[in-house]
Amino acid sequence: MKTALPLVLSGLAAATLSLAAAHGANLNLPKSIEAGSAFSIPSAGSGKGTVYIVGPGEALKREIQLGETTTFDAGSLYNAGHYVVVISGGASADTGSFDVVPASQPANLSFFAKPSRLPVGLQNGITGAVYTFDAYQNLITAPTPVSFELSNPTGATQKRTVTTRGGAAWTEMDSSPQQGVDKFVARAGTITSTRVIGQVPGDPCGISMTARPSGKQIELETAPVRDCSGNAVPDGTIVTFTENYDGAQSTVDVPLKRGIAKVELPAHSGARISVASGVVMGNEIRWGK
Repeated sequence: MKTALPLVLSGLAAATLSLAAAHGANLNLPKSIEAGSAFSIPSAGSGKGTVYIVGPGEALKREIQLGETTTFDAGSLYNAGHYVVVISGGASADTGSFDVVPASQPANLSFFAKPSRLPVGLQNGITGAVYTFDAYQNLITAPTPVSFELSNPTGATQKRTVTTRGGAAWTEMDSSPQQGVDKFVARAGTITSTRVIGQVPGDPCGISMTARPSGKQIELETAPVRDCSGNAVPDGTIVTFTENYDGAQSTVDVPLKRGIAKVELPAHSGARISVASGVVMGNEIRWGK
């Protein structure tokens, strides 16, 4: 039956701590090594011995020849953190420690961009955040420049360069004046990550309607409805027509279709007819008198 890895690590860690409690000379070890890099551990004395290395989520055990330097291949240690080293086999256990630090060059970016869809023309409406990781998924906490670039199909581009703090960098961008799909790219070193931001028209900027007789009805029609950047407001946006006459009121909600809204209302002489969409008011028409 195979022993579960956590139990192996736990047993090896306990053995290492027990040996370290009766330590002898301190080992001459580097202060730190880069995750995944090869490294060497010297030993003193003669005869056979055992080296134990225990750290966060990793433990190594190797039989060695005392008095020689033992080399560990690249990839032997890859989790960043503090490691304890114990060499047993002599009169007492020699101990030491070192830190495994993240690699200096990013190999992976976690890029979060929100929202994925928003109206055009919003100042600081888009947020981008990046976390930098090495090839072993260690968070790179050393300051690292990250460039952000937001571009739309017209070629307009916004750029920012931010240095990470604690492994993270973030920025804010304005949404574009034109509707469409923008590319949001984060880059650190040679590594890039891309997100897509959908930019939709904003609220109507103004509404204008005309009226004409249609038998006993009044036919009302808006001009094409656009936002303040000139983008056509999406079909389905509700436009409200209101008719006031002799103390009574009639209201009709009509969705935009092909950019305009049409409706027929009773032709009451002296009626006042207004149009609106959300909080945006249009012109008013007085019919008849």
